[in-house]
Amino acid sequence: MTWWQAAILGLIQGLAEFLPISSSGHLVLGETLLETYAGLTAGDTSDITFEVFVHFGTALSILTVYRARIWRILGDAVGALGTPSAWAEAVRPGKIERARGDELSYDPPPASGGPVPSLRVTVLVLITMVPTFIGYLLFKDPLEALFGDVRFVCGALIVTGVLLLLTRLRPDPDGVLSPAKAVLIGVAQTCALIPGISRSGSTICTAIYLNVDRTEAADFSFLMLLPVVLGATLLKTLDMLETGVTVGAVPLLVGTLVAFGSGVFAIRAVRVLVQRQSLQYFAYYCFVVGGLGLVLA
Repeated sequence: MTWWQAAILGLIQGLAEFLPISSSGHLVLGETLLETYAGLTAGDTSDITFEVFVHFGTALSILTVYRARIWRILGDAVGALGTPSAWAEAVRPGKIERARGDELSYDPPPASGGPVPSLRVTVLVLITMVPTFIGYLLFKDPLEALFGDVRFVCGALIVTGVLLLLTRLRPDPDGVLSPAKAVLIGVAQTCALIPGISRSGSTICTAIYLNVDRTEAADFSFLMLLPVVLGATLLKTLDMLETGVTVGAVPLLVGTLVAFGSGVFAIRAVRVLVQRQSLQYFAYYCFVVGGLGLVLA
């Protein structure tokens, strides 16, 4: 793998992980194109070492944009370990509290429940992980087999486009998150294990369908991604320790930095576009890419 091939794959990973266009689907398409036209070998595209590093780059993107809020979430969680009543309060509906200094923070619209401790984020994120974990255990092998079917991935991209377009039916959501909504958002994240179904797109859209405030939906989608990415990185790291490092230092560094920088840009862009009710533009993009893929594959 050359440095520029690593840069392309890192860019795809960083942008598509957060933009509602499916990172898994675009990596399948990007790797197919690079194998066909740029001399990238199948061994390069499936290399575990490279996957570990670009996933680490996207995790750093979330930590950078939401660093103040994540620090507060961790502090609240640790402080509440000996206070069961705090955890009980956290499961009640309400807004996710903003941390002072949080980048791109905004004043949430008035809603029932009022401001609540950021401990709520911990509880809701843990809830979303349950269906995702169960789905991964039950369907791991058939899901991994789908990564080799380019036409299926293109069809799934069109499904993602439909999900994004349907948000136009809920123009002004102003509700709050709750444990029940977190379960459904977790189910949406489980469906996004299918290559071509956007994780950010499905979770943000589901939250909007459930009348969750738009920016709240985007923030929660990105925050709930962090433990998923860190968990995937850990599992891939264990695999890497068994197989050894097979990619040069320069491609790894380039891929990681590009994934990180493009990830930060993508998070900020999505938050702005979600507030402006502009998800339909991503839908049109998914229709075009998915349609072309079905025709040309």
